[in-house]
Amino acid sequence: MELKTLSEIDIISASTSKINQVDFENLTFGNVFTDHMLVCDFENGAWQKPVIKPYEPFMIDPSAKVFHYGQAIFEGMKAYKDTQDDVWLFRPDENFHRFNKSASRMAMPEVPEDVFMGGLHKLLEIEKDWVKKGKGNTLYIRPFMIATGHGVIAAPSSEYRFMIILSPARAYYSGEVKVIIAEHYSRAANGGIGAAKAAGNYSAQFYPTKLANEKGFQQIIWTDDATHTKLEEAGTMNVFFRINDTLYTAPTSERILDGVTRKSVIELAKRENINVEVRSVLVDELINAAKDGSLKEIFGAGTAAVINPIVGFSYKDTYYELPKNENSMALEIKEKLTNIQYKLAEDTFGWTVKI
Repeated sequence: MELKTLSEIDIISASTSKINQVDFENLTFGNVFTDHMLVCDFENGAWQKPVIKPYEPFMIDPSAKVFHYGQAIFEGMKAYKDTQDDVWLFRPDENFHRFNKSASRMAMPEVPEDVFMGGLHKLLEIEKDWVKKGKGNTLYIRPFMIATGHGVIAAPSSEYRFMIILSPARAYYSGEVKVIIAEHYSRAANGGIGAAKAAGNYSAQFYPTKLANEKGFQQIIWTDDATHTKLEEAGTMNVFFRINDTLYTAPTSERILDGVTRKSVIELAKRENINVEVRSVLVDELINAAKDGSLKEIFGAGTAAVINPIVGFSYKDTYYELPKNENSMALEIKEKLTNIQYKLAEDTFGWTVKI
């Protein structure tokens, strides 16, 4: 995919840069932001001219509908710098299309390709020095849209703001991850907004995750809302199970996010002749596999961590430790995937896009 150029855009440059004040070796994920951001408003039924301006707070009406009715969506992407100082994106078309699917589901206007892709291209050109070389260094990209129209009547907003902000990031390490399988709480329900990257999906996870944290677990493997028998996602990531030498992951649905890393793992595994089955995995199936030793690995897959191995899980107050695996399929796939992202291996899929 080629990035669409954007001819009409206003650029207001920051008078000074804060890049020299940043300790790039000790970054807290998503806490430091670059000098500029992209802003584009939807007013009077049309998208206005986008502007790239210094990163700064902005004023918003207290009755803005984002505060009262939760019209807010986002994406998570990354930019990478190769050994030649070129900057690359990974499958940005997938994020663009998913963003607009989320917008449609939340009764928000779709963002034009030239604003999203062209604006991102121009913003990354300006902020390319924030993308550091070296495997593990990335520039996290957060496109998002909020309802800015005022009034507390329960109806979709007539005004919106689309923005892109950028945050330098190091390799995402979260230590050993132990999870609880959900028996009561659900991430999403059929007919709901689970397949949209809507802000409310994430706030709804915080309370049950807090309860899991208090028991010494880092995340939850969510189960289906109707029966709590089907394994769906792990925390904020898609989840994979390796039973013997086959990888299993749940199919996407109204409840499950169509993750870009998820679909990349599936395609990469197939290329490496790893057997992959996309089907519902039952809790009982996982328990039996853990008991008979055929369960080898569980791992989450998402933009921030790429792949996050899980060392054990709890269900009905019984904890199941996973075996230490010298030939980790998760780490093998992660290595091959990140090598493509950093242009250290041939991209046979055509996933990477040069800025």
